[in-house]
Amino acid sequence: MNPDAQEAYAYCREVTRQHAKNFYYAFLFLPRAQRDAIYTVYAFCRYCDDIADDDHVLPTQHALLQHWRQELENCYAGKPTHRITQALQRTVTHYVIPKHYFEELICGVEMDLTVQRYATFSDLEQYCYRVASVVGLACLPIFGANHAGVQSYARNLGLALQLTNIIRDVKEDAERGRIYLPIEDLLAFQYPETDLLQQRYTAAFVALMHFQQQRAVEYYQKAATCLLPGDRAKLVAPEIMAALYRTTLRKIVRQRYNVFRGRTSLPMLQKVLIALRVFGHIWLETTLLQYRQTSSGNSL
Repeated sequence: MNPDAQEAYAYCREVTRQHAKNFYYAFLFLPRAQRDAIYTVYAFCRYCDDIADDDHVLPTQHALLQHWRQELENCYAGKPTHRITQALQRTVTHYVIPKHYFEELICGVEMDLTVQRYATFSDLEQYCYRVASVVGLACLPIFGANHAGVQSYARNLGLALQLTNIIRDVKEDAERGRIYLPIEDLLAFQYPETDLLQQRYTAAFVALMHFQQQRAVEYYQKAATCLLPGDRAKLVAPEIMAALYRTTLRKIVRQRYNVFRGRTSLPMLQKVLIALRVFGHIWLETTLLQYRQTSSGNSL
């Protein structure tokens, strides 16, 4: 790898280290080449997300995203000009990652510039797919698992992770005037938008959030049922992420969904221990599967 490429990868690695509070620990268990490739995907996604969250005026944000869309074209044409896309270009070429996943991500980020309410869960589901599921789908070739079942796994897990983010970040989003909880659900549980924006913790809010939590859990369960024996050995990183997010979700439940008290997070030591536990379980599961296959072959 030439010095320019090394510098580009180092930049993506640093972006991930600084911003990927949960993902970074999951990525540490990947081999170096896969880890560096994942860093490039994360850095691209983070750059897009930062455009939507920056305090630029709306026309500037649209212009920046359009510029980044053109840079994606440059990346796939072999002419990237930014450090992130210079590293990403090597990744998408080596692992043959389709461009449309990144195009969908940019469309999802654009939704944050213009959409502050989601009338139905179907509307929200499209947003979650664009900003979360496509990231997992883009990473599957890097993990070396890309059959139809694993694609369904990535789609469902992405939805589950994003729904967990939405539950956790209700307070922060309300302070920005954004409501990601479907309006149809607020109406069903008789919890007015004004109560959410004013951060009123009521029995109706608890019931509403319990419903959201159950929906997220269903997507975690759907993801798990999509895997074939042996798949988890290639999906250590997303399995660690799932465990971290599910633990965060359980912590929110124990707090009776009072996310208005502040952002719920896990201590660093707990994150490390969860990552080690998941890695250990998958290693043992894989070892036992290989032993059974070997024993079965010898018996023949």
